[in-house]
Amino acid sequence: MRLGVLDVGSNTVHLLVVDAHRGAHPTPMTSEKTVLRLAERIGLHGGRLAEEDAAELVRTVADAQEAAIAAGCEELMAFATSAIREADNAAEVLARVRAETGIELEVLPGEDEARFTFLAARRWYGWSAGNLLMLDIGGGSLEMAVGIDEQPDLAVSLPLGAGRLARTMLHDPPTQDEVKKLREWLQGQLAPTAKRFRKLARPDRAVASSKTFRSLARLTGAAPASAGPRAPRTLTETGLRQLLAFITRMSSTDLAALDGVSGARAHQLVGGALVAEATMRALGLKELDICPWALREGVILRRLDHTNGDSHTAIQARATLGLAESGSADVTGRQTQHGARWER
Repeated sequence: MRLGVLDVGSNTVHLLVVDAHRGAHPTPMTSEKTVLRLAERIGLHGGRLAEEDAAELVRTVADAQEAAIAAGCEELMAFATSAIREADNAAEVLARVRAETGIELEVLPGEDEARFTFLAARRWYGWSAGNLLMLDIGGGSLEMAVGIDEQPDLAVSLPLGAGRLARTMLHDPPTQDEVKKLREWLQGQLAPTAKRFRKLARPDRAVASSKTFRSLARLTGAAPASAGPRAPRTLTETGLRQLLAFITRMSSTDLAALDGVSGARAHQLVGGALVAEATMRALGLKELDICPWALREGVILRRLDHTNGDSHTAIQARATLGLAESGSADVTGRQTQHGARWER
């Protein structure tokens, strides 16, 4: 079965096409990105997506639809995350996309983002990872989840995305006073959630996904993308601290020249690095393994879990994404202990 996943995020609209069937490893076939920076556009118009920006989104979704058809996709699963989720005129924009393209964008609650990304990490590392902790920094939000099964014991989403903080709390380049104040602010923002996580069993393995974490790992010496997804990559607390001393004094133009940093995301690298540092510190983590799978792969895996083996049987979007089963509440199911509690 050839599946397409269209992810309308805070920075980019990303189409991923894979060949996959139930029980098999999804094989990437094509990947296309369009930089729209929807979160920034919404911020410029008092929380709304302007008419011209909505029109560009419609054109981008239509182009992705054509690319998916050309690639031979049997299904196209389309979803939107924090930027559209927070837009005051989200319903109007979604209706326009549906009317002009026929594509119904499913707006994922933040907790579901965490759940699907956790599922992807669990499948990548397997049961041998034990009690697994997953972190993901997007443009608009930070997702965190922990658990020993495929459904996390706790999944949360916080409005601490790299782009959001770069846009609202940092200049380019940031001043050292801004960096200090943001570190202190993040500590306070993360404390209640960190306390909830630390009440559960200590993770056997801590992993991170997302472009932000991959870039940070690369800048601290991890293998380049050319080494392939199975090359082991880690981000250490020490390496991150040393990197921050360097990049907090650089402009986004200079950051974009570094290996592993894309020009489209360079402006939010410092914000993302500070979120990563604060989260690792709040949870007492010294090291993170970098997971090549994330939200899009999680959506694909959940879709395959719901198939009955007939590659021509389509499933409605809500069932595919699992939203009908879980709603948008925090996943705080089995709070049983699987080991010792966390220690600093």
